[in-house]
Amino acid sequence: MTTTTTSSAPRRTPTLDRPTAMRLAAGEYERFTAMLRSLAPEDWRRPTDCPGWDVRAMAGHTLGMAEMAASILESRRQMKAAKDRGGGIDALTAVQVDKHRDRTPAEIVARMELAGPKAARSRRRTPGFIRRRSMPERQIVDGVEEEWTFGFLIDVILTRDPWMHRVDISRAVGHDDMQLSADHDGVLVADVVAEWASRHGQPYTLRLTGPASGRWSDGSGGPELELDAVEFCRLVSGRGRGDGLLGVQVPF
Repeated sequence: MTTTTTSSAPRRTPTLDRPTAMRLAAGEYERFTAMLRSLAPEDWRRPTDCPGWDVRAMAGHTLGMAEMAASILESRRQMKAAKDRGGGIDALTAVQVDKHRDRTPAEIVARMELAGPKAARSRRRTPGFIRRRSMPERQIVDGVEEEWTFGFLIDVILTRDPWMHRVDISRAVGHDDMQLSADHDGVLVADVVAEWASRHGQPYTLRLTGPASGRWSDGSGGPELELDAVEFCRLVSGRGRGDGLLGVQVPF
């Protein structure tokens, strides 16, 4: 049985400046699409870290989410279809997976090539008065209900989601080189670290290794943690379960 509590924390808003957030959004769609192009035919059937999803299903979800971000009409269509299935994020992702279930890998790649730039453009054009509004439904993170602004969804979550699924697919097909870079992945990881630190509010020292590396600390007397940057993000996303502060979840 899962217990859900209501958070007294302030609503979640993006902390990245808008130009940086939109640069990361466009760049992540490009990187995700490039990764799909690199897959061998047999890779699309490989299981991922998300139970019940192979690479094809994960690519279909990511494509569906990009299409949703790219079009108000498509967003409304998907939300209605999800509501008909009971509502919630699981129903929404199921709608997205089912929409693209019968497409060939080549068709998924071609559609992602179109949807990615459109989604980035649509997100960039979202006006401030919408981004400042609170989403109508509270989101659940590690069993706690939270209030998010649309800006947090548009500027942050819609980029973290394809990034983490790029990690998932890379692991599923055995790609050791995700082509990480400090100016893209490093910035995204640093934002995750900042949110993670704000969520636990305790002293810590964290050293992340790899191309998206960095070192952060706050206070004294806290644990000293060192691990790969991608593995850190996997742990705080809920893929696996970290000990101590590494068990504090951050939404992706």
